[in-house]
Amino acid sequence: MSTSDFNVRFIQADDNAEVKTLVQNTLAEFGLVGAGYAGVDDELNDMYQSYSDDLSAYYVIVSADKIYGVGGFAPLTGTERGTIAELRKMYFLPSLRGQGMGQQLIQLCLKEATKLNYKSMYLETVPKMKAAQALYLKNGFEYLEQRLGNTGHSNCGVHMLRKLND
Repeated sequence: MSTSDFNVRFIQADDNAEVKTLVQNTLAEFGLVGAGYAGVDDELNDMYQSYSDDLSAYYVIVSADKIYGVGGFAPLTGTERGTIAELRKMYFLPSLRGQGMGQQLIQLCLKEATKLNYKSMYLETVPKMKAAQALYLKNGFEYLEQRLGNTGHSNCGVHMLRKLND
C-alpha cells in the first residue's frame, strides 16, 4: 500500500470499538498495559464523544474501511483550558509505520491546535518508543525534565513540548 491509499478523517461514532482495539493492541505490543498507561483511560470507551468539544480533534487513518492509525489532541488536563494541547493516543498498525503517515498526522494536529490558539502542545511517551520520539523531535518537540498537567499516565517517563503560538 502507498500513502495515496489512505485517507485521514475525523473520528466517527462507529469507529469507537476499532479505535479502542488498535490503541490497546499497540500498547500491548510494547508491553505498556495496566494502570499508568493510556490503555485504561475511560475515554477509550467513547473516543468520538471524548473529542467532540471545540478545543479537541481526533483523527483516523483509513483505507478500504479499515483503520490503520489514530491520533488527536485535546486540552491538557490540569492546566488552563485552551493554553496547552496534549497530543493524545497517536498509534499505528505495524503495516503503516514508516510510510510517512505519522508525519502527516502530527502536522495536521499541530496546524489545527495552532488555529485554536493553543500556546503549546505537550505529549508523553515511553523511552522504548524511539521511532515516535524521532518523529516528535523532527517536528519541533523538545524534551522536558518533568511532566505537565495531570494525564494519569504515571508510567510514561518521556515528556515533550512544542511551542505553537507566543
